[in-house]
Amino acid sequence: MDVDLPGLRAFVAAAELMHFGRAAQRMFLTQQALSKRVRRLEDALGTPLFERTTRRVSLTDAGRRFLPLAREALSAFDTAVESVRESRERLRVDVYDERFSPMRIVRDLIERDPGLRIEPGMRQGFALALPALLNGEIDAAFGQVRDLPGPWPPELAQRLVHVEPMHAFVGADHPLASRGTMRPDELREAGVSMPDPGGATEARAYLSGLAGHFGIPIRFTDPALGHRHYGEIVRRERKAVALGEACIRVEPDFGLVRIRLVDPVPLAPWCVAWHKGNRRPALRRMLALLSVPSLPDTPHWLPDAYR
Repeated sequence: MDVDLPGLRAFVAAAELMHFGRAAQRMFLTQQALSKRVRRLEDALGTPLFERTTRRVSLTDAGRRFLPLAREALSAFDTAVESVRESRERLRVDVYDERFSPMRIVRDLIERDPGLRIEPGMRQGFALALPALLNGEIDAAFGQVRDLPGPWPPELAQRLVHVEPMHAFVGADHPLASRGTMRPDELREAGVSMPDPGGATEARAYLSGLAGHFGIPIRFTDPALGHRHYGEIVRRERKAVALGEACIRVEPDFGLVRIRLVDPVPLAPWCVAWHKGNRRPALRRMLALLSVPSLPDTPHWLPDAYR
């Protein structure tokens, strides 16, 4: 018989999930189309692979024997294809925004592995990148995986890969501009004013959680359209401060001053997420380079959900 790759993929998905409807969703097919692919494979093999009733689906003896070999066959085929494509195709990775840690993480990955080809995208929020990750438009996305608008998709895997200290930012003529360091609780009187993160619901939740933990009033203003616009919004404030990652550049002509937050240092968590069905060797190379971050020995704050 000829190799039936669509049939093999449909069979493996249905066997792993033991549910034709969910397997069809994973493969972006209708349930009828997935069932036809499985039936065609069974006809070619001359034996049923599933026992189907109105209430449940289970593998036959033949199906149980066939499953590990089908997985191996698909893995071998995907590896062979990627060995040809790898020299010209790039990993598509969403880095949230050029201002934040993921862009620096990607640059570091390329420096450590010059053969790794990455095409960054910026959807301005992890919640906004999830649909593209689910339907295969991108290979991975960096973001904060908690406090999303819905439940975590079971098709996706994720892990924490980086924590970044948070600083306060003010205009050069702000009353707090002479402070080199401050404790987070010292910001209670000034309050925090942040550019609206828009569809990045997870970023709003993190910032609100940070402010709430230290009893700091927080409000959200206009969205920041780029790095310089962020500086303009911060300079408008005469009392409140903005919060941002330590990696944010402050150019000399921005008119901004950074204040390090200490005792404890608030940390911003960054995770990487990817589709469990994505078997690209380059993705595995990238994930292997991303280690679990170590937390500082000095006093720090990180949301419990990321510990």
